[in-house]
Amino acid sequence: MRKKSVKQRFGVAAISTTILLGSVLAGCDRFQSEDGLMADARKYHQSGDDKAAVIQLKNVLQKNADHMQARLLLAQVYEQTGDFASAEKEARKALSLGADAAQALPVLANALLAQGQYQKVIDELANAPGADPLFQTLRGNAYLALTNKAAARSAFESALAAKPDHAAAMIGLAKLALLERQPEVASRLAGQAAEANAQNVEVWLFKGDIHRLQGQATEALAAYDRAIAINPNTLVAHLQKSLLFINQKKFSEARASLDAAKKTAPDNILALYGEALLSYSEDKTAAANETLLQVLRRAPEYMPAVLLSGVVNLKLGATQQAEQHLKKVLEKDPNNLYAAKLLASALLQNGQASRAVSVIDAALKKSPDDAQLLAQAGEAQMRLQNFSRATEYYERATALAPKTAPLHTALGMSRLAQGEERRAIAELETAATLDAKTTKAGVMLAMTHLRLKQYDQALAAVQGMEKEHASNPVVANLKGNIYLAKRDLPAARANFEKALSLESTFFPAAASLAKLDLGDNKVDAAKKRFETLLAKDKKNFQAMAALADIAIAENKPEAAIAWLEKAVKENPDDIKPSMLLAAHQLRLGDGQKALNTARNLQSLHPSNPELLDFLARSQLATGDREAALSTYGKLAVLQPTSAMVQVQIATLNLAGRNDAAAADAAAKALTLQPDLIEAQLVQSALDMKAKRYDQVLKAARQLQKQHEKSPAGYALEGDALLAQGQPASAAKAFDQAFAVGKTAPLLVRASQTWQQAGNQKEAEARLDRWFKDHPNDVQVRLHLANMDLANKRNKEAIAQFQRVLAVDPKNVVTLNNLASAMHEEKLPGALDYAKKAYGLAPKSADVADTLGWILVEQGDVAQGLPKLKEAVAANPNSAEIRYHLAMALLKSGDKAAARNEMEQVVKSGQHFAGAADAQRLLKESL
Repeated sequence: MRKKSVKQRFGVAAISTTILLGSVLAGCDRFQSEDGLMADARKYHQSGDDKAAVIQLKNVLQKNADHMQARLLLAQVYEQTGDFASAEKEARKALSLGADAAQALPVLANALLAQGQYQKVIDELANAPGADPLFQTLRGNAYLALTNKAAARSAFESALAAKPDHAAAMIGLAKLALLERQPEVASRLAGQAAEANAQNVEVWLFKGDIHRLQGQATEALAAYDRAIAINPNTLVAHLQKSLLFINQKKFSEARASLDAAKKTAPDNILALYGEALLSYSEDKTAAANETLLQVLRRAPEYMPAVLLSGVVNLKLGATQQAEQHLKKVLEKDPNNLYAAKLLASALLQNGQASRAVSVIDAALKKSPDDAQLLAQAGEAQMRLQNFSRATEYYERATALAPKTAPLHTALGMSRLAQGEERRAIAELETAATLDAKTTKAGVMLAMTHLRLKQYDQALAAVQGMEKEHASNPVVANLKGNIYLAKRDLPAARANFEKALSLESTFFPAAASLAKLDLGDNKVDAAKKRFETLLAKDKKNFQAMAALADIAIAENKPEAAIAWLEKAVKENPDDIKPSMLLAAHQLRLGDGQKALNTARNLQSLHPSNPELLDFLARSQLATGDREAALSTYGKLAVLQPTSAMVQVQIATLNLAGRNDAAAADAAAKALTLQPDLIEAQLVQSALDMKAKRYDQVLKAARQLQKQHEKSPAGYALEGDALLAQGQPASAAKAFDQAFAVGKTAPLLVRASQTWQQAGNQKEAEARLDRWFKDHPNDVQVRLHLANMDLANKRNKEAIAQFQRVLAVDPKNVVTLNNLASAMHEEKLPGALDYAKKAYGLAPKSADVADTLGWILVEQGDVAQGLPKLKEAVAANPNSAEIRYHLAMALLKSGDKAAARNEMEQVVKSGQHFAGAADAQRLLKESL
């Protein structure tokens, strides 16, 4: 290995000299001959100033682009500084210009090896001298990387036959021994190489690597120091020392070794890679990412940097970018188990469990007894709701690593999902015993008992943790939640208070106490909880958001906005408070403000997928479907492997009647994730629209098989049958959907369909059964009330509306419908309910219409007319609201305005209760 002179550190003068040198070299090249420039380049290269060497070589090439010696030396410089792609390019050019193969081919081969292009090495060396030990060793290294052991051995042995003490060939055989899991043979060969080549730096580097792989850090450091003693500027030795120190978490020593490496070669990509690895190890993830970007800009095929970029992006939460890097590593090295595990993790975080399964299955074929890989397989199957298969994988993993608490926890959760409660708890108990030093497994055990309503067992699990974790607020808070479930409110309150005494800013406990206060109608006490917390932690946006929620409940929207704006001000670098503010603005119906907030956020964080998604939802809320579609298009570029983004695009195109674009996006989503329910449903919606009912039913049956635990397939079957005029059969399908899903919307769907089938008894029977277990279900009661209204049973509907208000007194829709029904029945109190609804939602067209119409009908035209004008302004396309306005105008004496409104009502062709009266009045009275 050539020696570089040791460079000293200089101050400002040296910086100025460097700048001047660059300008002199650039400005004076036209006065130097090619030979003079080449002489300078060789001199700079020999002295270790490769930057200056490259400048002079490029000056030569400006004069003569076909200067073979310049191309060859440039290739050598690039190879030694780690710019392997440029080294390959220049070596090929030199060969095409007639460079000596003995000089240029080794540079080309080493550049290709560094880029992982192993087969290309063999192809390029096909015509190289067969007996030359250097070329045989290069072939051997390529075969070794391709795991062609026989060919590698033959090449290395041929090299040694030609030159028995050839160091690189001996090292090659030692690497082969390592691949065959014969470390003692590798050590012996490395020792023989050192004896025969005591001054060969590469031999000592390899000896250091052998010791490092065997966990012999002291011996490894000694070997690397020996290499440095031979050549103080041995870059790789300094870098390997830094890696050893990083593994030992001796970061200051690692920094010193890296500084020595950078002193030798400041811009070497290997040194930059070491810098990135050190930053990552010091938990400076963003800095590591910035350095890796520099490396990959110069050497995009340098696989260690690509792999580390995958790791770094995964930690930063940039799972899409991590996925791209890790896929690239596996394309180059399909046997890289570490990269496979990381890629599976990225895919799972991206919600792409099916693709994760493919990666994991491929890795398991090569490493069937890897406990970590089996655990990932279990997690992927859990995500896919294949609980029995998940349990199988977790059992295998646990058998391989029986004392690993997280595996027992995962196995317990998979058993719980299968309904094997006793065995699930046994696994969680094992995990809690193994992991007594932390609370994770114990908390999971207690929460499982809590979920199963086994309150005494849950308390026992928490009491077991209290011995080891008496000062942990999480434990006290969990105990409070168990007492809360037992309805022992004093004990619950006492434990929440204890959690806060252990950590005064522990938000979950403060939130639970505030909830208890609100339950006792102690609103001021609830507020005080969060205000006290904020006095100690003024940036706690969760407390501010909670105070905003209380303000909303008190119908104080301005106060809510003020708290959320304060949360944003106190946390300018956190996007969550801003998103909460925008979401609240949407709730208040102020879509434009929400959209502005979302736009500002997105401009500050243009590559944040969460913000792009929120921006699209804000655009939809303001009715700008085209803008939302454009935003999802940007998100698709940022997340090219996200099936859900394509589903959003398909859904928006479907709503916009662009069926071709919707079909294309749905097809992309299904290509990315063939079993994605949402994508299948969009495809079925297109088929339904085109009346391809056989296709819809086929998809429904497929969904039922693919996702046994999902009601989607049965609901889709119900929709298809209903569309074909088979309500009774559809109702049975919805019953099956409800049997699987047991949700209120599915119950309502089944009830509605039985009603359509003319079976009122069945429709009401389902609702009666539901109310036995869910007496306070507002949604279902509203459905029942609307069913009563449709059947002209106003008094029964009124009773249902009043029961809803007992649970949810500020339900605007209920207040409005109750007012309307009571007014129709001429019952007192209708106006009061209408006024309450208007006070809660003054911008609602329906609410303003109800209040205005009741006032007009009760003879108060002066008060009612303005409200009806507000209603028409809010919803100008409603013929019924215009009819009410026309009648109010007629009663006020403004016959011309009344006629104008009535003409628009009749022209609309809409059907409503007063449509016939509108036509009659227009003909007879107006």
